[in-house]
Amino acid sequence: MLVDKNNFEEWMQRIMERINRIESMVENKQMKPSYTIDGERLLDNQDLCFMMNCSKRTLQRYRTEGLLPCRRIRQKTYYLESDVMNFIRENLKPIQKGNSV
Repeated sequence: MLVDKNNFEEWMQRIMERINRIESMVENKQMKPSYTIDGERLLDNQDLCFMMNCSKRTLQRYRTEGLLPCRRIRQKTYYLESDVMNFIRENLKPIQKGNSV
């Protein structure tokens, strides 16, 4: 299949417009909506797994043991940012530099 120069340039222009649109969405953090309750940000499992460097199963264990309060909205689990910060302060030990196991 041969493509003439004009068709190719139009095609490339459309691709570049889409890339620019996606890039601006990422820069504005529009790809993943941020939810709040009473002005406080809600974090989902993915946010928390990344933030705490743990698995979804670990989060489930924290919830089951009553250590980490959560909210269920439309069959998805969310955590209030303040609850997460309190959990981290009370339950997670800081990593000591220079101490090897």
